[in-house]
Amino acid sequence: MRVFVTGATGNIGSAVVKDLIAAGHEVLGLCRSDDKAAALAATGAEVHRGSIEDEDSLKRGAARSDGVIHLAFNHNFANFVANCEDDRRVIRVLGSALAGSDRPLLVTSGTPIANTVPGEPAREGNATIGADVHPRAASEEAAVEVAASGVNVSVVRLPQVHDPVTQGLITPAIGLYREKGLCAYVGDGLNRWPAAHVLDVARLYRLAVEKAEPNARYHAVAEEGVPMRDVVEAIGRRLKLPVKSITPEESQTFFGWLAMFASRDMPASSEQTRRTLGWHPTGPGLIEDLDQLRV
Repeated sequence: MRVFVTGATGNIGSAVVKDLIAAGHEVLGLCRSDDKAAALAATGAEVHRGSIEDEDSLKRGAARSDGVIHLAFNHNFANFVANCEDDRRVIRVLGSALAGSDRPLLVTSGTPIANTVPGEPAREGNATIGADVHPRAASEEAAVEVAASGVNVSVVRLPQVHDPVTQGLITPAIGLYREKGLCAYVGDGLNRWPAAHVLDVARLYRLAVEKAEPNARYHAVAEEGVPMRDVVEAIGRRLKLPVKSITPEESQTFFGWLAMFASRDMPASSEQTRRTLGWHPTGPGLIEDLDQLRV
């Protein structure tokens, strides 16, 4: 296949590109930066100049592909709601270029969208919340919309995707801890976040685009739920900073925009995904990578 990958130079995207090429596929990678274009080309991918703001470049890339993996997302969380709505627009644009064909479109979302059964992990077939509850659900709402127009679309829901450099939402939390000189968790810290190593996640995207199953939902989850207290204690050890429990009332002041996630219990299952795709994650766990955190 020739696969058009948005976000091809990001932490997850670059791993996806390498996995696709190693499996014999061709990659057309969206890129706006000269420096990143050189690195992308060095992997063996073809560079497609453009951006998620340039709708024509998105349409041209999709038109030249046998399938699309959409990973690009603006991670400026100060504008989280606007960025999620922008992703809705991008998915509509990509869908318009694929409508009426069997070429797959993989859309990226997050496992919390399916945390809808109290006390149980998010599962692939769960009902989902809407963008009025969690802004990231806009991506899945757009996926449903473009599916109705004849697009072969499926969704990959991400947990905290990690290596020793980047760990999803944990990365900005680490920056905050450095700034404040204190690593904090909320209450007893037993709320859980799911996780997976970036190379395992990359392999899942490749398996999903190869399968091209319409309306599928996949959970890229290796660890169902790592307690936040364990996460914060690992960070504290590595950064040599004190670790402290704070109250929910203190959370907003301490965490800022991260407060909406800091105390959420977000376990997620990938049982169905593993069975459907034959996906078996083998990478290091989240705590292992945090113990090797580059400081």
